Amino acid sequence: MWSKIKLLQIPISIKLTILYSAILSCILLFTSCLTIVGLLYVLFNQAHDDLRQSILNVTHYIEKTNRVDDSLIRLKNNLLSPGVILKIYDEQDSLLIDSDSHALGAPPASWEKHYFDHRRFTSMKNALSQLIDMDHLYFYETKKQFFINDRLLKLHVMKPMQEQNDFLGTLILTLFITNLLGLIIAIISGIFISNRILRPIRNITDAAKEIEIKNLEKRIPLTDSNDELHELAKTFNHMLNRIQTGFEKQCRFVSDASHELRTPITVISGYADMLDRWGKNDPAALQEGIEAIKSEAKNMYGLIEKLLFLARADQNRQILNKTPFNTEHLIEEIYQETCMIAPNHTITLEQNQPADICADAASIKQMLRIFIENSINYTPSGGKIIIDAQKFESHFEVSIKDSGTGIPDEDQLHVFNRFYRVDKSRSKGTGGTGLGLSIASWIADQHNSTIHLDSTLGEGTKIIVRIPIC
Repeated sequence: MWSKIKLLQIPISIKLTILYSAILSCILLFTSCLTIVGLLYVLFNQAHDDLRQSILNVTHYIEKTNRVDDSLIRLKNNLLSPGVILKIYDEQDSLLIDSDSHALGAPPASWEKHYFDHRRFTSMKNALSQLIDMDHLYFYETKKQFFINDRLLKLHVMKPMQEQNDFLGTLILTLFITNLLGLIIAIISGIFISNRILRPIRNITDAAKEIEIKNLEKRIPLTDSNDELHELAKTFNHMLNRIQTGFEKQCRFVSDASHELRTPITVISGYADMLDRWGKNDPAALQEGIEAIKSEAKNMYGLIEKLLFLARADQNRQILNKTPFNTEHLIEEIYQETCMIAPNHTITLEQNQPADICADAASIKQMLRIFIENSINYTPSGGKIIIDAQKFESHFEVSIKDSGTGIPDEDQLHVFNRFYRVDKSRSKGTGGTGLGLSIASWIADQHNSTIHLDSTLGEGTKIIVRIPIC
């Protein structure tokens, strides 16, 4: 039934009301039928017992006294159950005894024969009664005939059922009206309740219709119901928060990327115009322009590579080849490279304890290079950069400490965000784009590693990376 209701092009609240109303109708119909059948059984079973008991009393009296006269009428309150009518006929169907002359009717056309023996009570007990209609008056009757002293007697006992019949008719009508009213109330209340229950879903639908790229602030109002619909609305709002945050990051990312690319393009365009106008014949200007263009092109290439790296990472397309390897050679290689590219700094490798880790060696090297590059860029000439690699029971720890300018406390929570730079003017001078630490953070996450930043403004910065051991 529900599969057919689902195909209807009507609101779900109406569908639920139809379903629940149909179920309620079946329950009410079943309950009413069960009530009527049960009452019928009780009434007619009681009537049958009254007739059976009355026949037993009368036959026992006649057998004991051998009398069929008016004494039966005088003793009817003792012999007959309340409401039972007794009529006794002789062999010629002449009426001998009539306990109620108002109950008219001809003698029955057929009789059941029973004799006074040890089986009499059993046969009386198992006798079947029937309901008859006499001039639209309903009676429940039992008829018996037997011989006593070679004399045939015919007993006809009846019990009026008109009151029971009227009561049943009234009960059926009352149940019908009650069930109809109950069904109408159930339909009305079902529509009201379903509309109230499904209101959060409508709110979600309305909010979804109103949400646009320029209007991501719309949220669904929450109630205190703490039910499934409340959880759905809460989840929907949480999803909108993530969408809005992601969209804002994307907009900021595009804006920052455009800004970062605009600067080198402007420089290249400016030098190209200068060389085109008068620099062709000036060897010094020509050399300066070529060097500047090469430098800016190199910066653009590095920026684009970082942007492509992050784009592949966002799309889960950045492939890492994790294999077990020993870290000793990797740390030594990074130390030697740092000494070559930073001859004006004091580079120290305090410890290089070997450890076996399962990671992408190229990515780990790239991550450590990013930290060292930042230390070189923000540490004045003559400053110190200390590299320390230690093995612990559960992880391998690499720390890079410098004596540079440090990072203010309010900026330390944001340095891993894309394009975030503590001092934009100083970052431009050192060639930073604000993407390196974002890449390092992503690499650490992919290796289930942690990055701890400890920095004091004017004293230096220490980066600690902890990588799980195989």
